[in-house]
Amino acid sequence: MGFGSTSYRCRMTDPARMHAISHETTAIVEDVLDYARRRALYEDIPLDKPLNPRDLARLAPNTITDRGIGARRAAALFENVLAPACLSTDHPGYLSFIPSAPSKAAVAFDVIVSASSVYGGSWLEGAGVVYAENEVLHWLASEFGLPEGSGGVFVQGGTIGNLSALVAARDAARRRNRVAEVADPDRWVVVCSAEAHSSIASAASVMDVEVVTAAPDAGGRLHGDAVAAALDAHGDAVFAVVATGGTTNFGIVDDIASIASVTTERGVWLHVDGAYGLAAMLVDRMRPAFEGVEFADSLIVDPHKWLFAPFDACALIYRDPAGARLAHTQHAEYLDTLTDSADWNPSDLAIQLTRRARGLPLWFSLATHGTAQYRATIDHGIRLARRIADEIEARDGFSLVRDPQLSVVVFRRDGWTLADYQAWSDRLLDDQVGFVVPSAHAGEPVLRFAIISPLTTWEKLVEILDTLA
Repeated sequence: MGFGSTSYRCRMTDPARMHAISHETTAIVEDVLDYARRRALYEDIPLDKPLNPRDLARLAPNTITDRGIGARRAAALFENVLAPACLSTDHPGYLSFIPSAPSKAAVAFDVIVSASSVYGGSWLEGAGVVYAENEVLHWLASEFGLPEGSGGVFVQGGTIGNLSALVAARDAARRRNRVAEVADPDRWVVVCSAEAHSSIASAASVMDVEVVTAAPDAGGRLHGDAVAAALDAHGDAVFAVVATGGTTNFGIVDDIASIASVTTERGVWLHVDGAYGLAAMLVDRMRPAFEGVEFADSLIVDPHKWLFAPFDACALIYRDPAGARLAHTQHAEYLDTLTDSADWNPSDLAIQLTRRARGLPLWFSLATHGTAQYRATIDHGIRLARRIADEIEARDGFSLVRDPQLSVVVFRRDGWTLADYQAWSDRLLDDQVGFVVPSAHAGEPVLRFAIISPLTTWEKLVEILDTLA
């Protein structure tokens, strides 16, 4: 049953109409929650696909009007027009970019986060939710080997997390120069791999700093010797080095241990971008691949990727949160009651002030299911990636670009051009089988499976491979 069972009457004279508990608002809430319940419990998740602006304008015209179109019509338009024009990132055949596969517990609790009207920016206003978020952050910090006293904040996504960490790193370098009575460089420099996520370049542009790329090895992995060479070339202008704990395109983990050895020796801030891949550290046998993370000054991991939380959530963790506070705390007369206290205020640790308690859905899911379930589910994705990689290698006309390290499998259909891949990808989506868009490596068009959801089965992956024959 869809929306539309209840009729809502417009009354324009009551200023509290939208907020009062009335027949109208009760019916709206009940119908919306009914849809949320049905969508969360879909056994056959629709993949769906985008529509062009012209078709959307025809199917959902003039939704914003002076008197409103009513909840019944607005909700029906979402369920029947707008939602089907969006790809479902939790579909088992959604294998492009990095999918999202939130647990049902996390999805359900996300509704509660909004319904509770809690604010997650300060301890004064949100002690309970900040405490719960910190429980998750402390657990993650411990898993990554960071010392007691480490802490952080949940921000919107990896881009904001990386930017906030780099702002803190530059501020620390500036403060160090003030103490030493040394002039700042004409332009600050951040060093990263040529394979680093695009958000590093984006952050550098916002900060007006220079990005220097250190050359990775033939397998795409950055090592300490390349970082040392970049530091030798740019000296004290370098305020941070970024290592990657699982690249988006391949899932490659840099040689973090050798990089950490260099940054520790040189006294340079080490940031680890583990937005996608760092969650693999929860699997014991994968931990050696991330050796050195424990020396990071800051790191990120995105729960809306491989920790099964809904959009949007990035865990940003600092070895020493005090330095981040110096960089990020906003000062204003109306904020003095917060900034003059010793309370843990998450908004002091990143570039945002107002913040949703976006870490709570992950907290609830972890508290509900336990960490062992998370470890097993992540391990499943890694094993499935290895299995389908072996299947690709065994098929005539297919070849792997490289062996998967995590849960991303990159491969080619021998002899195919970008146009061939794109035409196939379009057909796959049109047929509602899956969503797999072309990628590229060293100028060559390729395909990739990014396996996150435990609902992505061996059978689904084989079905998609078969369409490439």
